[in-house]
Amino acid sequence: MTEENKPFNSVIDHFNKIEGNAANLAKADLKKLPKPLKYFGYFMGGFFSISILLIIILNLFF
Repeated sequence: MTEENKPFNSVIDHFNKIEGNAANLAKADLKKLPKPLKYFGYFMGGFFSISILLIIILNLFF
């Protein structure tokens, strides 16, 4: 375990061991996700962004 991934107290260390939390969670590479999951994320992000813009624009006119 490197110094930056070392738990700061014994409670966190115990939680990581019992629950199986990944020690390198901060270094997760999101570019290595499967293509369908990436495209679904892009679709959902675009859908919510366009929806919010449409709601704002429609509230200004009506």
